[in-house]
Amino acid sequence: MAQAPSASTEELQEIARRVRRNIVRMTHAAKSGHPGGSLSSVEILTALYFRIMRHDPKQPSWPDRDRFILSKGHATPLMYSVLAEAGYIDPDDLLTFRQLGTKLQGHTIMGKPPGVEMSAGALGMGLSFSLGAALAARLDGRDYRVYCLLSDGDSQEGQTWEAAMAAGHHKAANLTAIIDRNHIQNDGYSDDQRYDGDQSPDRPGGWVMEDNHTANIMNLEPFEDKWRAFGWDTKRIEGHDFEAITSALRDAREDDEQPTAIICETTKGKGISFMENNPDFHGKAPSDEQLTQALQELGFKE
Repeated sequence: MAQAPSASTEELQEIARRVRRNIVRMTHAAKSGHPGGSLSSVEILTALYFRIMRHDPKQPSWPDRDRFILSKGHATPLMYSVLAEAGYIDPDDLLTFRQLGTKLQGHTIMGKPPGVEMSAGALGMGLSFSLGAALAARLDGRDYRVYCLLSDGDSQEGQTWEAAMAAGHHKAANLTAIIDRNHIQNDGYSDDQRYDGDQSPDRPGGWVMEDNHTANIMNLEPFEDKWRAFGWDTKRIEGHDFEAITSALRDAREDDEQPTAIICETTKGKGISFMENNPDFHGKAPSDEQLTQALQELGFKE
């Protein structure tokens, strides 16, 4: 039986550094893609695959594997980079991202490459799919767990909250929702509609909102209270801290009474100075000069 890996913090940090390198290289080579929301989730997925999840790249369809569902399905540069680190993909294939005939499409396709559990497109589908997989484990008498990564935009979709209500009702304790709460999404309002208050529940402390911040488009707060109201064990953590992520995920694994929602406070574009908190890089590839700067900031010479 495959066991969950147990990488050290130093090993996780180095994996995360390589994953960030591949995210910017892939989107640069494709001249398209979504680097910002991929970079914000790097620590989450690295911790999952190299500390928490029970999986085997040599048996990607192993019935007792834990399932990871990428509901924010446009974050494929992250997904494919982590799968390459975990042994599911030849790293040399990463630069075929979004090319004609590649298995590495702009949104996930189930089984292409191995290790991808759901075909994604429109936001909001992932939690429903994850709940189905979690309930299937119960029906089949299996003990695998299901982890679903959602975004701010996912959390504005009605289907997400239907799934949250159903999961609480069915006490799907083997289901964990992880929300990449980077507070920025693709579409915003015009300047005359922006929110310029001194404080907001989304970003306390006088942080001024920009057009593409979630609080302007569809405010999610009180976010924790919403999940708890649907019967979820809910916590908010620092989403770039491996120890905080690991602790929250291990607590979720021990909860056999209710599903768990982990709200991860993250920075969009994390690790690349000119991408951090910059809505422009939600869906824009770096230029040649920006790629060089990004790789230097990450400590790579190429």
